[in-house]
Amino acid sequence: MDSPLEYYAQPAAATDPGPYVPHFTDLPRDIGALCHIVQGLMIHIFWADRMGVSLPDERKQEVQLRSVRRMLRRLLELDGRPLTEARPPERRLVGNCRDFSVMLTAMLRQQGVPARARCGFGRYFLPNHYEDHWVTEYWDAQQARWRLVDAQLDAFQCAELKIAFDPLDVPRDQFIVGGQAWKLCRSSQADPDQFGIFDMHGLWFVRGDFLRDVAALNKTELLPWDGWGLADAPDEALSVEDYALLDRVAELTCGDVPDFDALRTLYAADDRLRVPDTIRSYTGADTVAVQLSE
Repeated sequence: MDSPLEYYAQPAAATDPGPYVPHFTDLPRDIGALCHIVQGLMIHIFWADRMGVSLPDERKQEVQLRSVRRMLRRLLELDGRPLTEARPPERRLVGNCRDFSVMLTAMLRQQGVPARARCGFGRYFLPNHYEDHWVTEYWDAQQARWRLVDAQLDAFQCAELKIAFDPLDVPRDQFIVGGQAWKLCRSSQADPDQFGIFDMHGLWFVRGDFLRDVAALNKTELLPWDGWGLADAPDEALSVEDYALLDRVAELTCGDVPDFDALRTLYAADDRLRVPDTIRSYTGADTVAVQLSE
């Protein structure tokens, strides 16, 4: 089994640029510069209006692009210039926090930097609320630690949200990874109804983000509305054994995952956790079966 740093330095299905790898060749190695490039390529679907961009419905469907190679194909259809050249907002790829995080993860992995997308909750969007969110976690070799970086937070968003920390080193009390959110709610240290987005909240929502984080730690970076196994089961269907498994996995994933081998072994052995080839995706009013292999 690869070491954690070897494992996360290599792309997988969603983060492999495929035939578009030459576009990653000359990117800078500085994390701040990479985030700036990502921000010049993508526009968040929920921030477009505030940036003066009215998105037609067909453009909003770009948030359904699962893989970096498909994102890059669409990006280059919109504007064929090198990735280092920021696009006008209306010609940026429409995405969400997951897409910013996965794109940065792909760029870092292409440079041999261990990186992974993390799914959880940001405390910096609304007062007294844990907002459904994704960030990137990468290995800072100089400091010998995993750092959280929010590639979505450009200067405009930082000003609007009055961000008081460095988005290149997000404090772990400001972004709560899924397993930690599960632990907080299960121990009654936090109210599950404060976790979610829009009118979706509660322990069931925390469970979904938590298990999407587990999948991403195993290099399967799903869309925020994908369901499978324990991530898709109603509360009343969960057994005592299911809760025991979830609590165990939460202990393994509530921080920067020091017991990596135990997590990978548990994930690979249990189909309640492991993402199958076909999942359900809740796309608006529709629920569709999705084959993950491209």
